[in-house]
Amino acid sequence: MSASQKLGNTTFHGLDAVRLTLPDGSTAVISAFGAQALSWVPAGGGERLYLSPQADFGGSVPIRGGVPVVFPQFAERGPLPKHGFARTATWTLEEWREQPEAEEGGFACAVYSLTADDASRTLWPHDFRAELTVALTRDRLDIELEVENPGNEPLEFTGGLHTYLRVKEVENVTLTGLHGSRRQLPGSQETKVETGPELMVDDEVDQVYLDVPRPLLLKDGRQALAIASEGFPDVVVWNPWEHRCASLKDMPANGFRHMLCVEAVAVGKPVVVAPGASWWGRQTLVTLDA
Repeated sequence: MSASQKLGNTTFHGLDAVRLTLPDGSTAVISAFGAQALSWVPAGGGERLYLSPQADFGGSVPIRGGVPVVFPQFAERGPLPKHGFARTATWTLEEWREQPEAEEGGFACAVYSLTADDASRTLWPHDFRAELTVALTRDRLDIELEVENPGNEPLEFTGGLHTYLRVKEVENVTLTGLHGSRRQLPGSQETKVETGPELMVDDEVDQVYLDVPRPLLLKDGRQALAIASEGFPDVVVWNPWEHRCASLKDMPANGFRHMLCVEAVAVGKPVVVAPGASWWGRQTLVTLDA
């Protein structure tokens, strides 16, 4: 960390972080490592992001849980390390502010940036500037990724927000809103139209849905979460289930039961940013509890 880099207002498992707080008691925590949201607690409710109790906070490997930033490559769909390098980079804190007097319960946000350097260019020989904004309002969390292209050639990438949602018991939740979207068949470029009215998880799922046309709704008992996105056309739903979870050293054996990843992504078609232009994508989570 350079001497000029701003520090957050707290630490989280030893990592520099910002804790956002509203007058109603809503909180969110974002780490400078990965610009990763690690906690979101709406007023009067419990934690809504899943963070593995065995996550590694050493600052050299990805943190299992929260909302990792996937950039500039989704998964292993290219030559870069899995999910790119942004989630294991230390981002620069540009600003954080809290406005308790704002309408409808207040407003708070943190803004982090990441720019190309010698380390990134050895993996991906392109100039870029990425900005990650986490905004907290009543019953709502917005996470926005913006990518600028300061270079002279088009910038092409895939990526997204790898959101881990906390659930009481994954077998009891339903996810609606995927009906009518195209589901990419595993290991293939072929697609099939999703005809099911809702998705339930009773086994390992690692599914890409392309051009999802509407917001999603995750129901978990008396809890419900609306999930919307802009800029990110696709959705990935992931749960490792029992056997895959057992192979993850940073997950407890039963961790899969308490999480479901519903990710806002751009993977079907790479994002292309013209020289001097920028792109942005956002995921919005809103509590709708009974």
